Amino acid sequence: MKLIKTILADDHTIVREGLRALLLADKGIEVVGEAHNGREAVEMAAALHPDVVVMDIAMPLLNGLEATRQILEASPAVKVLILSAHSDDAYIDRVISIGAVGFLIKQTSAQILAKAIHEVMSGKAFYSPQVSKRLRDHYHRPERDGALVVKKATGLTSRELEVIQLVAEGQANKQVAAGLNISIKTVEKHRQHLMDKLNIHDTAGLTRYAIAQGIIESSVQVTIV
Repeated sequence: MKLIKTILADDHTIVREGLRALLLADKGIEVVGEAHNGREAVEMAAALHPDVVVMDIAMPLLNGLEATRQILEASPAVKVLILSAHSDDAYIDRVISIGAVGFLIKQTSAQILAKAIHEVMSGKAFYSPQVSKRLRDHYHRPERDGALVVKKATGLTSRELEVIQLVAEGQANKQVAAGLNISIKTVEKHRQHLMDKLNIHDTAGLTRYAIAQGIIESSVQVTIV
């Protein structure tokens, strides 16, 4: 039997270790890598060619949503399964829109996670019961009810999304440049383009925008510079 090659992406080491230990009980799943941020998940997916990536949303350097988008852009056959402590309607909507095939909350049991990995590999979508209920409620809700209407970060390039996350996390231009392997002048240009596109005039505004769009979470500790 071919093992399902799986990558675990979560910035908490104890969570990754726990997931790995739990999945060891399933003889059909092989954990081939662990990523502690979204950028590492993208690089690891390119190098290891996994079948499934179990992805957290709130991670430093590159959030799980943008990491998912980049992974699927490079390797559309990869199945991305979101595993997050947060199941807000906005997150669910964005997860579906970028092509992830499932959404589990972290209270999910190990058996359900293993089942989800097998299910998405068979070509099905898989959602926690709470998430499935929200989806059913949404699609039966009158369109005029805008509860699930989410503003999209339209018009932003992948690099601009990376820059805005790092800026919103409090990194200075020099740190952003080093992290993305680009020049400080290029970072400055990206920041200016972001402000022009979004009609935002300072770093605090970019941070608020990043939080509103789910690029980072409001619980992430940020420093306004």
